Amino acid sequence: MTPEELESKLTEAERNALGALEEVHDSAQLEEFRLKFMGKKGEVTAILSGVGQLDKADRSRVGALANTVKTNIEQAFETRKRAFYNQELNERLSTERIDVTLPGTGLKPGHIHPLTQITNDIIEIFHGMGFSVAEGPEVETDYYNFDALNTPDNHPARDSQDTFYTNINPSVLLRSQTSTVQVRVMEKTKPPLRIISPGRVYRNEEVNARKYPLFHQLEGLLIDKDVTFGELKGLLTEFIRLFLGKPLKTRFRPDFFPFTEPSAELDSQCPFCMGSGCKVCGHRGWLELLGCGMVDPNVLKGVGIDPEEWNGFAFGMGIERVAMLKYDVNDIRHFFTNDLRFLEQF
Repeated sequence: MTPEELESKLTEAERNALGALEEVHDSAQLEEFRLKFMGKKGEVTAILSGVGQLDKADRSRVGALANTVKTNIEQAFETRKRAFYNQELNERLSTERIDVTLPGTGLKPGHIHPLTQITNDIIEIFHGMGFSVAEGPEVETDYYNFDALNTPDNHPARDSQDTFYTNINPSVLLRSQTSTVQVRVMEKTKPPLRIISPGRVYRNEEVNARKYPLFHQLEGLLIDKDVTFGELKGLLTEFIRLFLGKPLKTRFRPDFFPFTEPSAELDSQCPFCMGSGCKVCGHRGWLELLGCGMVDPNVLKGVGIDPEEWNGFAFGMGIERVAMLKYDVNDIRHFFTNDLRFLEQF
């Protein structure tokens, strides 16, 4: 098509579109007009597409005309659209009535999820003890999740039956603990260190009242000089007092974790029966709260910290577990079902 023919078609298309617009009498017909002339397959759009096929010398002149035609049609369309909108609005206002005596349909105010609230409470307690919050990625490598934490190659936690591996790379996985954050911090920051690392973790576990493949964990790390096992127990005992709101007896039970030595499980006197035995503690008088221990020297060596000069302790707890104990919740799945009957209790 020659430039002259295209100019003629543009002028004719503008005349036809503006004439057709005068015959439009409501919003439905206006939409039909838009599709016929201005849609992706509309008449005007088809003509405008021919401008790009012209030679450079003619494209500027014809393009200016095309822009003018397009602008004129769009402005006329918008004017007609506003007129119909105002007309239809006035018709509705003249026929419809609002009953101002009807009660409102207000929205219920939301509130913080119980797991978030528990996490914030724990962070506040440890912040008062000089700990800062550190975060890290949830998609990790087996180096940070296992190797750097002194976990041997044959450890059962490395098996795909326990850990979620990704298809990104055989060594890439969803972290099974937030201890990975501790390693990353120790790599980049010189001691002394006091950090806690809350976050989501993932383990390939069967779903039941006590286990869920996604849960939240908070781990702590303290690295300094001449740190003792007694300081660890004192700090955790004070945390339990502040968290549960009453002084309680605590005890260490020997356990094993690859990244701490010696390692222990911390038990607390049951706050519900004060040690006499009840359904919450299984009539034992004690509740298992968290794992802890002195940081293994191999972990310190792996991040370039001299274990002859520095030592420290680490601890970790499941947020859901302590929330279930504090609020006497009997099924971990309640935290993830979004059932308002459960959530509104908090």
